[in-house]
This record gives sequence, structure tokens and C-alpha cells, in this order.
Amino acid sequence: MRPEIAIIRIKNLRLRTFIGIKDDEIQNKQDILINAEIHYSAAEARNSDNMDDALNYRTITKKIIELVEHNRFNLLENLTSQVLNIASDHAWVEFASVEIDKPHALRFADSVSLSLCYSKNNT
Repeated sequence: MRPEIAIIRIKNLRLRTFIGIKDDEIQNKQDILINAEIHYSAAEARNSDNMDDALNYRTITKKIIELVEHNRFNLLENLTSQVLNIASDHAWVEFASVEIDKPHALRFADSVSLSLCYSKNNT
């Protein structure tokens, strides 16, 4: 990894949304847990201390919250893809990954999760 690459990690963002296809999932919001990792070149920010030279993780997180809390999703794949689109939207982003957990989705498991990745080199 190049030394100017910064890694932003959004850890355990706890939100509620409508996710799933069963009747109770359609009628009731459920907890989800979002983890995102975003890689970008921070060469300018490292030397300037100017917010305009950095990727604003607060702005990204607010967009994710807006998406999740104001929409309905049938599939975890679709929700994860839309969150990944937000995480990787800025031109500076070189790599992003998102994992979303759906706690208690299975009777004998803590959660079910799905992960997706974006890489600028593979687009």
C-alpha cells in the first residue's frame, strides 16, 4: 500500500430499517449493523490540516443513515450494494468495502452478514 493512502473505518453503525420478505420483516423495522472501510489518497490532508483536502467521513455516514432509515429493502445484497455506492462515490476513493449484519436473522446464529467490495482498478 502506498504511504499516502488513508483508511477510514466506520465501525458498528447501528441503524434500523425494513429489510426482508417475510410479513413481520415487511411490517417491522429491524436492527442492522454496518461496517465500512474506505481507502483514499490523503497526501494533501496529511500536510495541510484543511478539511477540504480530506474525505469527510461524517458526510458519508449521514448519507448512509439517510438511505437506510428512509427506504425498504427486500434483499441484503441490494442494501449492501447501495451503501457501497455511497462509500465509494467520491473520486478520491480507490477501494471500499461494506459489510452489513442482520442480527437474529437465523435462529441459532448471532447474525447473517453480507460483504461487497469496490476497487477503482477493477471498474
